[in-house]
Amino acid sequence: MITLIGKHLAKEGNSFIFYGPADECKSCRYNSSCINSLIEGHKYKIIEVRDVEQKCPLHEDGKVNVVVVEEADSVVYTDSKVFEGSKFSYKYLNCSNEDCDFREFCFPESIKNNDKCVFVKDLGSFDECPVNIPLNKVVVKLQ
Repeated sequence: MITLIGKHLAKEGNSFIFYGPADECKSCRYNSSCINSLIEGHKYKIIEVRDVEQKCPLHEDGKVNVVVVEEADSVVYTDSKVFEGSKFSYKYLNCSNEDCDFREFCFPESIKNNDKCVFVKDLGSFDECPVNIPLNKVVVKLQ
C-alpha cells in the first residue's frame, strides 16, 4: 500500500507504528493517499521509497516522500503453544516485573492483548526470563 512519510524517515527497511492522524491531517488534500489505508496501532515496514515528494507542514523540512509499505512482522515472547501458520489471540503475560530488559517483547507496542495474530516463525525457546516463565520467541503478524 502507498502512504506518505517524512523525508528523513523514508528509508527502505524502516518500520513504524501508525498512531492515528494528527488533527491537521483530516483536512489535508493528501489524506486519502497518506493515512486512509493505514490501521491505527498497526506496525508497517517501508519496502520501497519513490522519488516523489509532497509538502507537509507536520514533518521536518516540510516535505514527505511517497513510500510503499506492508504490515510488518513483530518478534514477541509468548507462552502460547502454537505452530507456524496458525492463528491465535496474543495474550499478555501475567508478569509484574516492570524493570525487565525484555518487557517490550512480552508487551509489544504494536500488539494489544487479545489481538488476532498469525504465527509466522518459531525462533526457539527463550530461557532468560527473570521470573522464570517458560517462553517461546516467535515472529507474528497481526491478522
